Amino acid sequence: MLGIPRRYSHFVFAVIQSGLTCFVAAGIAGFPPLVLGNFLHNWLSSWLIAWATMLPIVVLAAPAIRSLAFVLTREERANENSGGCVS
Repeated sequence: MLGIPRRYSHFVFAVIQSGLTCFVAAGIAGFPPLVLGNFLHNWLSSWLIAWATMLPIVVLAAPAIRSLAFVLTREERANENSGGCVS
């Protein structure tokens, strides 16, 4: 699809996964806290809610993201890895 070499598929996976994680975490953090003034409590409760929300999403989305990363990348031909050196 994009023609990114398959050896970089872990980077493609990381970009997609981090985007999904930040999307959900930003949505959770965007809700105004019910109790103002207690930073540590608000931060820990937001972290716990975000982690509890993201864990099943990551577990369920990882296979689809891996497949998408596979589609977005391509196999490299043997001569592409030679670095231009001919022995």
